[in-house]
Amino acid sequence: MAVSELQQAQRIAREVLTNVSAGQLDGPTPCAKWNVAQLIDHLVGAQHWARSAMAGEEMTETGEGASSGDFVAAFDDAAQRSLAAFEEDGALGRTVNPGFGDMPGAALLGLATTDTFTHAWDVAKATGQDTNLDADLAKQLLKAAQASIQEGFRDPEGNIFGLEQKAPDSATPADQLAAFLGRTVG
Repeated sequence: MAVSELQQAQRIAREVLTNVSAGQLDGPTPCAKWNVAQLIDHLVGAQHWARSAMAGEEMTETGEGASSGDFVAAFDDAAQRSLAAFEEDGALGRTVNPGFGDMPGAALLGLATTDTFTHAWDVAKATGQDTNLDADLAKQLLKAAQASIQEGFRDPEGNIFGLEQKAPDSATPADQLAAFLGRTVG
């Protein structure tokens, strides 16, 4: 995974966010525990999470409340700072701890990219937008997820990942990724 893939996932998420109206914030999402506003807060917070982990700092910015203001600007700021952390010299070779154990910075980059892309899909789905997001990136993320996500990371509540769902034969690569990560895409 390269930093350019995170940047692409961030561009996709930003585009999806620009199409969310205030009237949609209370709506349900494919993430049963979150409405659209809470999912946006998480999407912003996940950028802070990745940046903090890369810097070896405790996460102090959670994204909570981002949806009640200019959430596109909040996302832009957090995404830019996250991207900069991954672009630092030697960042991908560092050992980092994002809160659940040590891992290479390159592995965190993969998680951050997949999280950003998948939650962009969630917001798109929840707000009636096209979920056929970047097919090439979706295929790459699906292949990486299939190689790295173990069953122990899955549970019916989706605390880390939900149980894999069946995607229709006609599903786009982004829908296939969403189904693999526990979303109903039918």
